This record gives sequence, structure tokens and C-alpha cells, in this order.
Amino acid sequence: MPEPKREILDRQDEIVARLREIVPGEGVIVHAAEKRAYESDGLTAYRTSPMVVVLPSTVDQISQIMAYCNDLGIRVVPRGAGTSLSGGALPLEDGILLGLGKFNQILEVDYDNRCVVAQPGVTNLGITKAVEHEGFYYAPDPSSQIACSIGGNIAENSGGVHCLKYGLTTNNVLGVQMVLIDGTVVRLGGKHLDSEGYDLLGLITGSEGLLGVVTEVTVRILKAPESARAVLLGFPSNEQAGDTVAGIIASGIVPAGVEMMDKVAIQAAEDFVRAGYPLDVEALLICELDGPESEVDELLARVSRIAQDNGASYERVSQDDEERAKFWAGRKAAFPAVGRVTPDYYCMDGTIPRHQLAHVLARMREMSEHYQLGVANVFHAGDGNLHPLIMYDANEGNQLERAEEFGADILKLCVQVGGVLTGEHGVGVEKRDLMGEMFTQIDLDMQQRVKCAFDRDGLLNPGKMFPTLSNCAEMGKMHIHRGKLPFPDIPRF
Repeated sequence: MPEPKREILDRQDEIVARLREIVPGEGVIVHAAEKRAYESDGLTAYRTSPMVVVLPSTVDQISQIMAYCNDLGIRVVPRGAGTSLSGGALPLEDGILLGLGKFNQILEVDYDNRCVVAQPGVTNLGITKAVEHEGFYYAPDPSSQIACSIGGNIAENSGGVHCLKYGLTTNNVLGVQMVLIDGTVVRLGGKHLDSEGYDLLGLITGSEGLLGVVTEVTVRILKAPESARAVLLGFPSNEQAGDTVAGIIASGIVPAGVEMMDKVAIQAAEDFVRAGYPLDVEALLICELDGPESEVDELLARVSRIAQDNGASYERVSQDDEERAKFWAGRKAAFPAVGRVTPDYYCMDGTIPRHQLAHVLARMREMSEHYQLGVANVFHAGDGNLHPLIMYDANEGNQLERAEEFGADILKLCVQVGGVLTGEHGVGVEKRDLMGEMFTQIDLDMQQRVKCAFDRDGLLNPGKMFPTLSNCAEMGKMHIHRGKLPFPDIPRF
């Protein structure tokens, strides 16, 4: 992370006083004990105490805060629900942590235009809950949807188990209101399906808080399908399950979702949720088909034939929505389920071409033996988005360092086979120093020029995503991290 600015720390009392003028009452937090809740996010191996936490409740307050920080050169880290799994919301000791938890209202439900306008602190699941009584829902559904915020989904371009058919956040967001670092409030997109000019909305989605602070989001909602059924398919090997996924997609079938779990994850999820998973298989697929009932029946039969051709040893089709929801409950609880069987785990996020699935799983087994650490595999198999959970004990020797090295090797492998460093968790600090594995220096320079166009002085969420910071006037390089894992600049727990 960037070195602390001593001149900013020396003016802390003055800064806090000004922030209290902008956000009166209890909206400014300075006491160490009260700031602890903001020291880390879902990447729990590291933490930093922010200089000050401010919790605005209006767009005007955010605008004033941003303009003030811009004038004084104060760094700002936006934060939603804090569920980031890449360290995207880790604070700075000389910076302001801008919490958006008070922006938690749905502002408008427009069924005619099939969209919802919400503040960024509304949870992902909260949008579906607001419209499901009319037979609508919001499609992107990350496993953390009960807690993660829609603003955070914009920042990381989150996906979920149904993103194969219905797309990531970027495919379902129609517009945003955001505040730039100088306090300017802008709108991009709206209720209409497309906008003239450059696709700035697409640029903002997935920008990880480096370009502006989103204060309002407009998302599309969909009519619930006539019928939806899920099938559990068990296999004697991960390779057979992977080949089945490839076969389903190659046949032209586009399921609502295809998820895969290996034996370790199956056992953990079944012990935790009692979803009805078979325990005598090495790999389990959950494949959901939706649409008209006759179409779903036909597609289920085709999926069954593909699975049998690839050696499936178990098959169970949901008979009603309650059973289908139970199938998914096990998958969506897989992360906490694994947390019950290991002191710590490191959740990775990379994406590979589907046809490389069997090869990558085999290589991860070899890596697991090399690093002497277990790994549970849970991932969005349909679009190749892997979520290996590396199991370790932070209190034992150098297991945390080995887990980080293991994770870095997995991500490098993803790039080597034609994939990318992230699918939905973002880059943050976790993958920051691996960006050179995927991008050339020219690529990184061009991306940083975009950053400079929005934030000339690099005040918004610095130290995230890019392995170097750039001087926007001269594009000179200043190393901020030594270019390798682990992160010596971030204090550990």
C-alpha cells in the first residue's frame, strides 16, 4: 500500500472536525475500538485501521467529503458491506474510509420498464425480495447475496450461480449515479437499454472503487421462469464431471446454472446443510434448467444422456421448488461449510476455458501435495469460474505463506491455460501483484491512464488493482509493493 502521508496524519484533528461539520451526529468514527469493524473485509488475513471512518447519509454529504479530500489530497476508500474477498475495501491509516451502509433504501420499483432503482447499500437479495411478490427477481446471485451490497456488486462485477445464462452484474445494470473525486455528481445510463456515446457504464462496473463512489444503481429485473428444475449428477472423478460440463455446453444447451463441487466440499456442505448430496462420489454437478415445462423436461433428458455417456454414477432430479432450493442451499453454504472443518481457508477466484477444467483440477491436486495443504473445489463450472478453498491454519508455522503461494500458483495456471485472474471477486490487493502475469506494461499503462482521467492525484482506493502507482502528469513509476506476494505493507492479524 502507499506510504502514509505524515502531513495528513498531523492534520487529523482538523480533518475530523471538518468531517463532523459535513456529517453531524454519530456519522464520524475516530476511536480505535469503534474502527475495528472496518479494519478488514472478507480477505481476513490482513487489516489496517483507517485514520477516520465517515458514514454519510446523503449524496450531498458524499459530494462535500470528496471535494474536501480532493482539495487536501486525502485518500478515500469506499466501502459497502465489507464482504470483498480480494481485499478491495482494506482501509489506509492516513485515509478516510467512506462507509455506505446508510444508503440502504430501494428508491423505485418500475415494473413497466422492468427495473429497480436502489441505493448502493441495499443487499443483492434485498432487490429480489422487493419484487418477488409480483413474480420478478434480480438474476445475479453471488453466494453472499444475503449480505453483499449492490454497490459492491458494481465494484467487483459480481456473478453467481445463475450468471451462465443471465450474465454478470455488468449485463444487468442499466444506470448509476456516482460522485467523482472532485465532488461532481454524474449519471451514467438510466432505465433505457442503451446509451449514446462511450460505454462509461461498462467502464465503471468492475472498477473496484478506483474511479468514483456509486450512490445509486438501476438494475434490470426479470420475470420468474414458468418452470425451473435442478438435477444432481455424481461422478467417480472430477475429470468426468468436467467433461460433462463441456459436453452440455457443446451440445447447445444453456442451463440457468451449472455448479461443481469436489468430494471435500460435498462432505462439508452435506454435514452443514443436509441438502441430500451423495457422499460416495468424487464430484457433484448441480445443473438447473428453466423455461417452459416441456422444454425443461426435454433438456433434462438430454443432460442426463450426456452425464451417463461420461460415466455418471448418481442422478437425482428435483421434484418441486422446495427440493430445488435445498440443492442450491448446499452449494451456497459451501464456503461457511468448509470453514467448519478447517481453522482457516483462503478463497481463490480465477477463470479458465471450460475445456481446461479437467487439466486444471489435476494440476491443483499436484499443487496441494506440493504445498502440503488441502483444497476444496467449489465453482461456477458453466463459465469456468473457479473458487478453490485452500485450507490452512494461520497459527501453524508458515501455513499462511504457503497458502498464499499456492493461491498465486493457481491463478498463474489459470492465465497459462488461456483464462484470467478473476471472475467476480476483483483484483484488490490479493491479485494486484499478479497483474503482470496477464497484462503487459503497455496494457497496465493504458488502464492507469483511464484511472488518471477520473482521479488525477490517485486518491480513490490507492494500492488496489495496479502493481505500481503512476504519476498522472508524467506516467512515472513508483513501486509500492516490491512486486511479489505476500504483502509486507499490510499488517497481519
